[in-house]
Amino acid sequence: MAFPDESGWKVQGRIMESIICWLLGVGCLLSWNSILTIQDYYQYLFPDYHSARVLPIVYEPVVLTITAILTYYEATLNTRKQIISGFLLVFLSNAAIIVLDLATSGGGGFGRFIGLCSIVIIVAVAQGSLEGGLFGGLSMMCPEFMQNFLSGMAASGILTSCLRLITKAAFENSRSGLRKGAMVFLSIATSFMLLCAVLYAFVFGKLPIVKYHRSKAASEGSKTVAADLVAAGMEVQQIGIADDEEGHKQLERLTTKQLLIQNLDLAMSILLIHVLTLSIFPGFLSEDTGKHSLGSWYASVLITVHNFLDFVGRYLPVSEGILSRKVVLGATLSRFLLIPCFYFTAKYGSQGWIIFLTSFLGLSNGYLTLSVFTMAPQGYKGPEQNALGNLFALFLLIGVTLGIALNWMWLIGKGW
Repeated sequence: MAFPDESGWKVQGRIMESIICWLLGVGCLLSWNSILTIQDYYQYLFPDYHSARVLPIVYEPVVLTITAILTYYEATLNTRKQIISGFLLVFLSNAAIIVLDLATSGGGGFGRFIGLCSIVIIVAVAQGSLEGGLFGGLSMMCPEFMQNFLSGMAASGILTSCLRLITKAAFENSRSGLRKGAMVFLSIATSFMLLCAVLYAFVFGKLPIVKYHRSKAASEGSKTVAADLVAAGMEVQQIGIADDEEGHKQLERLTTKQLLIQNLDLAMSILLIHVLTLSIFPGFLSEDTGKHSLGSWYASVLITVHNFLDFVGRYLPVSEGILSRKVVLGATLSRFLLIPCFYFTAKYGSQGWIIFLTSFLGLSNGYLTLSVFTMAPQGYKGPEQNALGNLFALFLLIGVTLGIALNWMWLIGKGW
């Protein structure tokens, strides 16, 4: 099949595709961000269980295991079913959190905490399905689409934080205000996840530029896009490959191991970026920055500041003229200086300095993450790009898991 010039396809549906990619990015992390953002409510319900640290420990090993399994089988998976089922599962999980709260009449206790942890495990399964599928699928398309998706993931944090601040303020002075604000917040977030499932299932795959990229990937041997192409009204058999030496060469691809060796520096960068970020955010910011004039608002403000600057970082320009692989790795390693900075500032500094450090933490996290995910797929064929997207999603989650584990180190000397 001869493909038309890509520039002709970029005009058709370009704006709609960018919007949907952004919305899918928001929805991809919305369920987990919702759980993180109402930590003030969970700390009130479960004051003795350190929910800000325990829930991530429950979540991360599961999402990491699911992502690792799906990355191993990425070349043969039905990405369409993987992503749609992921969105539906996070929708049902968030709805279950609301039902659990209603069933217990807003009460705390060990039983409800175990129930919450069980729901978090289901969220993790869905998240593992979503991230690998979306990162892999978008890696086969334009870098701008990946940037929109990553920006949406960061915007998810901002939107949840801002919405939480609004609901917290709206219900603060009413009876059981903390609970009412949390439930309104969860209800809005849950509805949005259903919207994402509908957009991906019925709109995204029918956009001309998306069909172009998926058809091109299918011609290069990708099997993961077959169901999406059929759903968009295209016959996969029409995407032919010449039955000669050139055609067989087109179907050849590097193994996942070969791709990892070629991109080990970027894989380690994405891992270390999130090791550092999650060793500080959100546990340290929620529990270890002391008491300041903002009172109970302090943790919510810090989380909002981090999420906003993370979002800004993902809209900064990225090009080989600005960054090289060595620069990305060097910048990633230099961020570890933030650990002593946060430690001494929390102990001796003012809340203004903590806000400044939190801003830099978020900005650098967003920009370096964007740099890695836009650099990695360049120069590869569709099936290889899909494998790299899954592989880097896995390394990102390994970094997040290690960072969450290291977050507990801040508790040393505090009775633990």
